[in-house]
Amino acid sequence: MSKEHWPLPRFPEPDTEPFWRATKNHELRYQTCNDCGTVVFYPRAHCTRCLGASLTWNLSAGKGTLYSYTVVRQSRHPAFQELAPYAIAWIDLDEGFRLLSMLTDLEDPGTVPVGARVSVAWEDFTELSLPMFRVDR
Repeated sequence: MSKEHWPLPRFPEPDTEPFWRATKNHELRYQTCNDCGTVVFYPRAHCTRCLGASLTWNLSAGKGTLYSYTVVRQSRHPAFQELAPYAIAWIDLDEGFRLLSMLTDLEDPGTVPVGARVSVAWEDFTELSLPMFRVDR
């Protein structure tokens, strides 16, 4: 897959940069609030429940369940035109957060059952890697 046109985060990025820097090492990170225990994702400077600013970074095992997905059959974005058809999915990670990502290594993206178990896979770029997910067989 051609990577030259992929939209990637630009640094500095105060809230999400630690997440993206960890992806370079194939680490899927999320936060928990030290005050109330809430799992926080996407990365930010405060807890989404109590608004506390004391957050800890944690390492996810990268395992989860397919919550829902849609198949993109036509894309006008130059980075994704050659990929079509492909599936964009909501993944419920076992640690308690939901992540929007792409499903990879699919013969027919329209035949994946909702509720399927998935595992993180990585698409490497120069400064970071993107977490994508494969259906467990």
